[in-house]
Amino acid sequence: MSENLPLFDDFLLNLKVNNYSPETSYNYERDLKVFEDFLFDNAISFKKLSKKDILNYKAFLTSVDRKTALAQESKMRLNAYSINRMLSVLRSYFRYLIEMDHPSPIAPDMIKMLKTTKKNAQIAELDEFVKLLQFPSTFEKNRLVGLRNRAMLEVLFSTGMRISELINLKIKQIDKAGRIFVLGKGKKERFVYLTPRAKIHLEAYLATRMDDSLFAFIPYRGQNASAKDRKISPVYLQDTIKKYRELLDINLPISAHSLRHGFATYLAEAGANPAAIQVLLGHESLETTTRYVHASDSYAQKTQKQFHPLKD
Repeated sequence: MSENLPLFDDFLLNLKVNNYSPETSYNYERDLKVFEDFLFDNAISFKKLSKKDILNYKAFLTSVDRKTALAQESKMRLNAYSINRMLSVLRSYFRYLIEMDHPSPIAPDMIKMLKTTKKNAQIAELDEFVKLLQFPSTFEKNRLVGLRNRAMLEVLFSTGMRISELINLKIKQIDKAGRIFVLGKGKKERFVYLTPRAKIHLEAYLATRMDDSLFAFIPYRGQNASAKDRKISPVYLQDTIKKYRELLDINLPISAHSLRHGFATYLAEAGANPAAIQVLLGHESLETTTRYVHASDSYAQKTQKQFHPLKD
């Protein structure tokens, strides 16, 4: 129960009854806790909150002296996108107070977002992605680990799934034709599709499984071997990809999200319809998807050569 923010628990309950995911509810609670701690540490009364206090809060978020929601010293500066996410949560909270006829000291629209610089995302070359996908087969000494990690990377690049979708993927979601039923962000349902190549590696890995876990990808140590809820951790997957990238000396950062990004970008470069890519990625808005269409210089060059009126 929050002592400083009115209707704090009711706000979180409102998220739950409106079908927000547990992860989203947790993130909202965490970000609001940072704001609550800021008020407490600076002896600021919520009822007397001013525009200057909001400005000071934004300055606090940009500093390296801030503390996390667990009251731990921060080790790195938040980027503009993370700060805007936290400010957006604050806006949502103030809107909820107004909807519930509770006095709000600040109008939600008075909380201004930070200006961000839009940059064209850089992705690795296709051959570098291929090297990354193949690396577990030769690098990992443990055959089962090699088969599992190869299958994870192949599935990510084949389908464009989010890391959370891959981690929570259950075997029953995969049919014999290579279709995967995904319950994605915002509980939006869609199908994604394995390439023949990815299907071969996934089946080779699953054929080795002799456990009770319902999940497609499991750890081989540190958990009860018979547990039905065993699944690989996102930290392990991200750290493994980072290690592979460094060992392969790939210059551009590659993460699980980079595989999703590369999936979309290379589909777009090959001429795929943005609306189809939108469906495969599970995006709500086509505007979000079109970022991938223009993500690389090679696509821009190809477009100019194809459509310029004086190309001949």
